Amino acid sequence: MNSLQKYVEIYLGFCQTQKRLNEKTLHAYKIDLTQFCQYIHPIDISEITPEILEGFIAYLHKQYQPKTVKRKIASLKALFRYFEYKELISQNPFNRIQVKFREPALLPKTIPLYTVEAFLSTIYKQASNARTDYQKRNALRDAAVIELLFATGIRISELCSLNVDDVNLHDRTVLIYGKGSRERKVQIGSDDVISILSKYKNNYAEEIRCCRYFFVNQSGRRLSEQSVRRMINNYTSLAAIDLHITPHMFRHTFATSLLEADVDIRYIQEILGHSSITVTEIYTHVAMSKQRDILTTKHPRKDFHI
Repeated sequence: MNSLQKYVEIYLGFCQTQKRLNEKTLHAYKIDLTQFCQYIHPIDISEITPEILEGFIAYLHKQYQPKTVKRKIASLKALFRYFEYKELISQNPFNRIQVKFREPALLPKTIPLYTVEAFLSTIYKQASNARTDYQKRNALRDAAVIELLFATGIRISELCSLNVDDVNLHDRTVLIYGKGSRERKVQIGSDDVISILSKYKNNYAEEIRCCRYFFVNQSGRRLSEQSVRRMINNYTSLAAIDLHITPHMFRHTFATSLLEADVDIRYIQEILGHSSITVTEIYTHVAMSKQRDILTTKHPRKDFHI
């Protein structure tokens, strides 16, 4: 193992034990830093120059979209800040290069509300028409999953990680552990959502008790993110919806709907668990129906008599 690979392993251990990063972040760091190790020949960390970094960044731009490149560069920058902190290098080569580049603004994709309604109707219809107990229980759980996604704007990773004690149906709250180990508590405002969550929890009480996660499969194991994606694809097909729906689109639709209902953007930021208001502000670009309403009713041209 060369010097760089050795110190990358030490750094990843530091991230796990000292910085307490979550598994997803650690996995992404490992992928990004291993790729850098494989890109350059066995080399001592003191021999990594700005030119080597610039060559690697150019290579990344040829292989990946700007958002992915940005993440990989951030992983590498964090590694070299650690090298500085531990005084393993005398000068950080990142200090001598410019790595800023324009990242295209991709507007979040939302689901039309009538499509969300049709999607949910299909799940409930599957539950009522189920021929076996197995099918009925699956549909019941699937309805609970989608209702919570849409009711709270929760991320799929957060939803699948919910412990049984995180969902308080009496207080109608969900305690969510988000990115950067930030906690937030989100209220469930709909009686119908509370009802389906209660039915699901009672129906899966034994499985939930065994594994302690709130959302489980019928084998008593934690419901996986991939299972949720497959489930969404299945109901999209059953409902004859001509739109590729992802779990995150429910989050986007949730946020955009609140914005169009005149909810203050800072409340939306808090509910979504965004660390910065600039992240939430992207939804101001997609609230087109609100924009249409403003320009139709508020623009002075409506009062012209020509």
